Amino acid sequence: MTARLLIVGPQGSGKGTQGIRIAQAAGIPAISTGDMFRAAIAGGTDLGRQVTAIIEAGDLVPDELTSAVVRERLAQPDAADGFLLDGYPRNLGQVADLDEFLSGRGEQLDLVIELRVPREESISRLSLRAQEQGRTDDTEEVIANRLGIYERETAPILGVYGERGIAQAIDGIGSLDEVTDRIVAALQSRGLARPTAA
Repeated sequence: MTARLLIVGPQGSGKGTQGIRIAQAAGIPAISTGDMFRAAIAGGTDLGRQVTAIIEAGDLVPDELTSAVVRERLAQPDAADGFLLDGYPRNLGQVADLDEFLSGRGEQLDLVIELRVPREESISRLSLRAQEQGRTDDTEEVIANRLGIYERETAPILGVYGERGIAQAIDGIGSLDEVTDRIVAALQSRGLARPTAA
């Protein structure tokens, strides 16, 4: 079964965790730009050096660089029959880049999952994560900056995907299993998941 999915939500919405769960259930790779950038930083690669200062400031990696990294990843064999994108596209320019890449392969996204979480809940979750994991990139100032960028740049892409009829809002409040069950139900309603996927 093929499924080309995108999971979208503000930082702290749980999209990384849910993305991995849903990708495993569907048998497709979860492709997170954040994870790719963090791995590059940890590995001390050229890409890692380029993005370190950007990420530490709470800013976003430029579109051209991000799109190039994602295109390279989507061209790998394990993504041929489907994938779940997390963190890309994050603005209208990247939507156009992704459309161009996928249309060149005769493909398009099947579903865009929007995890909805109130702003104060996102801040609370991210502050807790910063304490638990010792993440220096999760200061309150950086969190507020990231959420502002999400609201200004990423939220508008949902309008585009909504017009295409492929956006599905999911309540992101509840236990991990409750939220996963809601996403799986949405996938099943569109014929994108096996009934036993969860």
